[in-house]
Amino acid sequence: MNRALNWTGQALLYGSFALVVGVFSRWPSYHPLAPNEAQIKVSFIHHGARIAECRPYTAEELAKLAPNMRAPMKCERERSPVRIEVEVDGVSVYAHTAMPSGFSRDGASTVYQRLNVPSGEHRITVRMKDNMKSPDFPYVHDSTVTLQPAQVMVIDFNPDKGEIVLL
Repeated sequence: MNRALNWTGQALLYGSFALVVGVFSRWPSYHPLAPNEAQIKVSFIHHGARIAECRPYTAEELAKLAPNMRAPMKCERERSPVRIEVEVDGVSVYAHTAMPSGFSRDGASTVYQRLNVPSGEHRITVRMKDNMKSPDFPYVHDSTVTLQPAQVMVIDFNPDKGEIVLL
């Protein structure tokens, strides 16, 4: 008799746990975007240009170095921040300067931002520069896209082609 009660109690507990999991898997419903909204994600990792150009070591500098450290060129490690600007239909919606990572500021700059926009046709202009010494933006992408409701479009940078891409 005691064993039957244990099995019944265990079945009731497992059943109630399964019921709670089932209810909360369907309710409350979650909608990340409004019914007529789309999302633009700006997401990339990019190394900025080096702050200082490489230069040859002088004879005195080479003499001070250990024999196994005598490289012909001295290259500073620090990199430039990466600046990005995004316009949707002529209105600036995102402008950010991403600092390089690392203790020596020699790592990649990382950008991640989500922008909710109404679905439909939009003119998207993206400008990026990876050298703060340059006054203009060497990478520019300008296009007209049609976003469906709940569509997610990603703005990325392809370093192999040297261009901004919309995915």
